[in-house]
Amino acid sequence: MKNHIETRATKLQLTHLKSIPIQTFWISSLAFFLCFFAWFGIVPFMPDVVKDLNLSEEQKWNSIILAVSATVIARLLIGKLCDRYGPRLCYTFLLILGAIPVFCTALVQTPFQFMLCRFFTGFIGASFVVTQVHTSLMFAPNIIGTANATSAGWGNLGGGANRLGMPIIAAVVIGMGISEAQAWRYSMMIVGVLCLLMGLVYYHFTQDTVEGNFKDLIKQGKNINKTKKDEIGFLSVVKDYRVWILFMAYAACFGIELTVYGTMDDYLQNSFQLSRVQAGNMILIFGLMNIFARTLGGYFGDKFGNHSGLKGRVHFLVIILITEGVILSIFSSITTFTLGLCFLLSFSLSVQMAEGATFSVVPLINKKAIGTVSGIVGAGGNVGAFVAALFLKSKTTSADTTSSFIPTNTMASGYFILGIAVTFIGLGALIIRFYKPSKKTVTKPIKKSEPLPT
Repeated sequence: MKNHIETRATKLQLTHLKSIPIQTFWISSLAFFLCFFAWFGIVPFMPDVVKDLNLSEEQKWNSIILAVSATVIARLLIGKLCDRYGPRLCYTFLLILGAIPVFCTALVQTPFQFMLCRFFTGFIGASFVVTQVHTSLMFAPNIIGTANATSAGWGNLGGGANRLGMPIIAAVVIGMGISEAQAWRYSMMIVGVLCLLMGLVYYHFTQDTVEGNFKDLIKQGKNINKTKKDEIGFLSVVKDYRVWILFMAYAACFGIELTVYGTMDDYLQNSFQLSRVQAGNMILIFGLMNIFARTLGGYFGDKFGNHSGLKGRVHFLVIILITEGVILSIFSSITTFTLGLCFLLSFSLSVQMAEGATFSVVPLINKKAIGTVSGIVGAGGNVGAFVAALFLKSKTTSADTTSSFIPTNTMASGYFILGIAVTFIGLGALIIRFYKPSKKTVTKPIKKSEPLPT
């Protein structure tokens, strides 16, 4: 096990392209970016989809909820699969199979068919878990938070970049003679083909660990995750309360980010009298902050960890979650654009840093079941989005069923309550504890900065 850990990268040197960890980092980040681009690719075209398929407001909301809820199932499953078969094969099959509903979205003719495709497209959101598992297997504990946060943040960019990228793809399609009304269909076909090609790239140009693929390591008797003595059962992870605290923490950051991202367009137009284009640009900035914001969360998680051990990582997570909750609650009461923009960007910074901070802790909860823990915690993000979306839907549909806009006061009160909930979840993370192994199982001194978790 010693050699296995020491072969992992201790620095995130992005230009060292001959390094296996760095190659994996770039390919995994690109695959994650494309998955999120495909997952949210339909969002810029929703007005066209609503008109083309005659979707009701209820059906529109249901399509959003279905796309998010399916990812919960996928993330729970794929975490354990990564522990068993390795991230390389899991990502390959996820990309290839995920390309099918993305492509089929272009062929739908009824609201039911559209919602069915959105549900199965949601499975591609499990790409986040595979990315986190793969980077966790490639980088040492001193840099694991920064590596995980950066790969996840750059992958998440796909969810914002589609607002710019999909209209560009549509413009190219229209330039080839396709009608504007049908451009969204051909655009989704193109994205589906790209996912398929990325699956082939992942299979041929990555490997599971620095030492090799799981299949080969098992034959050599080197894969510590696959011996009967060390294999960690799913139930043993489920029984660990710390996993569920992190599940809630990720629900409170990534889940809330997804919900706010999906509802902020209408809120900005109605609250600050912005045009559709202006509101879209604000949301684009929100998404593009993933370039650095999530990395900052992982970076400070590592710094706190190097200074105060695993307890330090948890303390930073608590601080940033509380900050996120307070900022969202304050934002809900602001009525002036300049101040509102400042708080919106501050919220974007804090929520993405909280995501990075969460996954600076996750890989160190149980090093023999990184995939399972990552899958459960990752699913928490989508559970959070699902619950928050249902909550906001219940408030808006009961308040006004005729307006094309979300009622400002109703949505504002919804954001305020969500902010309070995030704050309390942040405080709850304080109960996470780590335990040092007994002296009988330790063959060398434990570094103060990173005591080994159970």
